[in-house]
Amino acid sequence: MEATAIAKTTAAIERQRVSAIIRTQDQSLARDAMEAAIAGGFRVIEFTLTTPGAPELVSQFAKRNDLLVGAGTVMTKEAARQAVSAGAKFLVSPIADAEIIAEAVSLGVPMIPGCYTPTEMQTAHRQGAAFIKVFPMPAGGVSFIEAVRAPLPHLKLFPTNGITVDNFLDFLRAGCAGVGFVKDLFQPQDMKTRNFEAIRQRAADIIRRLNDGRESL
Repeated sequence: MEATAIAKTTAAIERQRVSAIIRTQDQSLARDAMEAAIAGGFRVIEFTLTTPGAPELVSQFAKRNDLLVGAGTVMTKEAARQAVSAGAKFLVSPIADAEIIAEAVSLGVPMIPGCYTPTEMQTAHRQGAAFIKVFPMPAGGVSFIEAVRAPLPHLKLFPTNGITVDNFLDFLRAGCAGVGFVKDLFQPQDMKTRNFEAIRQRAADIIRRLNDGRESL
């Protein structure tokens, strides 16, 4: 049952290809900014657990059938359980912890651990990780992704660090299963001024570029 649920959610994330990831110290700002990203077309969203009220936000947005809601910065098994209890359908971490990966598998949700080297990536894959969050992104960027994928094409890479409106299609063309948008979607100045329309427009631009470029992916 758990494997079937993981496979189903993994496939859904792969179809969408992009996720919106928010990290802020204001719960209401996180809510409103994410609403703007959704209005722009994002359907895979992530609230980092460092955001105040993150479990409540996960629970609130998870009630919507058109969204896949995940929790990020999951650092313990307990946090994994709490996030899934709140409604998270996938879990993300900046680190690769075998116990957290195993917990996610037992909970029936895809785990996306942070890995930097090919050895870390392959180890996490063997432990049950559905995707690999390339973190932090090495200086090579797209070239690094291509270098990793050449001998390890089975890895589902999902970078978030360094992803921008202008380069995300290059990462997808290099073979990434998906990419996550953080600061380039939720730009600090827009967050500070609560310019949600700018966030919505940027999200819509990303989705438009993705749809226009799908044939080449």
